[in-house]
Amino acid sequence: MITKKEKQLAMKISEYLKMNHDLEKSDCILVLGSFDDRVAERGADLYLQKFAPLLIFSGGLVKFAKDNWGETEADRFVKIATKMDVPRKDILIENKSTNTGENIIFTHNLLKEKNINPESFIVVQKPYMERRAYATFKKHWPDKKVLITSPQLSFEEYPTTGIDMKYIIETIVGDLQRVKLYPEKGFQIFQEIPGDVWDAYEQLVALGYDRRVIKE
Repeated sequence: MITKKEKQLAMKISEYLKMNHDLEKSDCILVLGSFDDRVAERGADLYLQKFAPLLIFSGGLVKFAKDNWGETEADRFVKIATKMDVPRKDILIENKSTNTGENIIFTHNLLKEKNINPESFIVVQKPYMERRAYATFKKHWPDKKVLITSPQLSFEEYPTTGIDMKYIIETIVGDLQRVKLYPEKGFQIFQEIPGDVWDAYEQLVALGYDRRVIKE
């Protein structure tokens, strides 16, 4: 059972990982691949609210998609968007990427091939991946304006069938570690991690929430 203290520590990390950007009209909405259909729904909803005239879904045949859907993340997300009445003509698909870096790089290449040059993006991911998505985008595409968003759910609302709270905490812990480690590997821009946030990380690792921690 997850204790009140463990939940409080995880919430501190979660609050840091969310960017809380105020959205504004942009040239393009880029939805990054995920196991969570609510990410696709958020992207489609922003299009329907006229935040951008172009919607891109990026995500390939990662293991979860292959085992559970039998199709790429992007192709599944397109089906969700069109069911929500997003016109297919306003959607682009990048369905080869298998990680966040490839999401950005392969989308960049796709737009270049199609001679499309958006200057501003709204990027959509899971709540706890907002900061990593931002850092990765700015590393590979520094000259573009980017705002980050996610399904509008609180930390306690996010768990659902197949995504329990323990999994969320383990993933949040792993994502914070990657915010720290990935700039050195050239995957993301550097971002300062407040001391109390890193202290929460260390406490959760000591409590056994280390399944998604990279063993250094």
